[in-house]
Amino acid sequence: MTTVFTNAFLIDCTGAAPRERMSVVVEGDNIVEIAEGSPGALPADAQVIDLAGKTLMPGLIDAHVHACAVDANPAEQHRRMPPSLIAIFATIKLKEMLKWGFTTVRDAGGADFGFRTAVETGKIDGPRLRVSGNHLYQTGGHGDKRYPSELCSCVMATDVGLIGGCVDGPDEMRKAVRENLRRRADQIKLMCSGGAMSPGDELHVAQFSVEEIEVAVKEAAAAHTYVMAHAYSAAAIRNAVKAGVRSIEHGNLIDEEAAVELREAGAWLVPTLATYEALWRHGKEYGIPPFQLEKVDAARESGLRGLEIAYRLGLKIGSGSDLLGAMVKYQPLELELKAEVMKPMDVLIATTRTNAELMRLDRKTGTVETGKWADLIVVDGNPLEAINLFQSPEKVPLIMKQGKTFKNRL
Repeated sequence: MTTVFTNAFLIDCTGAAPRERMSVVVEGDNIVEIAEGSPGALPADAQVIDLAGKTLMPGLIDAHVHACAVDANPAEQHRRMPPSLIAIFATIKLKEMLKWGFTTVRDAGGADFGFRTAVETGKIDGPRLRVSGNHLYQTGGHGDKRYPSELCSCVMATDVGLIGGCVDGPDEMRKAVRENLRRRADQIKLMCSGGAMSPGDELHVAQFSVEEIEVAVKEAAAAHTYVMAHAYSAAAIRNAVKAGVRSIEHGNLIDEEAAVELREAGAWLVPTLATYEALWRHGKEYGIPPFQLEKVDAARESGLRGLEIAYRLGLKIGSGSDLLGAMVKYQPLELELKAEVMKPMDVLIATTRTNAELMRLDRKTGTVETGKWADLIVVDGNPLEAINLFQSPEKVPLIMKQGKTFKNRL
């Protein structure tokens, strides 16, 4: 099947300026031609789609999602839902992500290779998935779902859901990472600081020693993959960067010293602003306890400040959303929030090309270039002038992933 998009306002997200009256030709999975004006010779049965007045750009990429966080409060989800119900809700959540125009996502803990396989084989609709399996945390750290009053053991989880694995010390870390790799994780996720939604720690606390993190980095590198690190505080960020992690997730409490170290190490920062905004708006109605909401508000207030530091110092900035439960509907809000600090084009590049580079998928996706997968979306209007367009599904009338059209209302 050949599909031809004509008269497009093309934002290819390579860093080049947008171009008008462009044609993009798709054959099978791939983009095979990009031309100004009309394309070359086409098959007689080619499908031609006129995009006059509309923007063509790469499919969006979200570098930090939790498909299996189907309850607004992850500290309670495993107490309320059996794994079977979580799995069903997770498939619905993945379909929702694709609906917004996200053609690739990186799951930051919870989803395993079964979800990835289900998407790849067409059993369920959803974005292309890169999974982390069980995220790893220390006793009492972010990811430990026990309340301070609970005396039960902290154990490695095996069921579906947003439950990770508890590890203490280099030897336990080595074994847990190897187990995740055995179960076909695409990358390893570590909890290197306190978190907003955990019941027993504070945001500024650093977790895992540099030695523990280094073990994970070395084991991941031996399997030709990498470590992503949840880290809010400057101390946690410095520990993770010193140990060699590839990406820092969140980074709300970053300072200039830590930002420079991160930049010099060549690592990525993946800010996640939308989740704090959504939880601040709706946390009470979802039953989030006051202690956790106080941390959410602190993270929300510091998020843009941390992004400003990173942007001013020239860090490699990706984009994530980190949304929980039904709040996945705020996924496109992430772009608008980042645009309070970043130029609109830089926001689009962070949500496409930069995320693809981070996930080591840049040879195949993240930009509109010949030879790459046809991961494409059409936007009714110019997102450089109104980046909130992504928040209206009717303004994204066409979504194509690897040459397959999942939505077409043109």
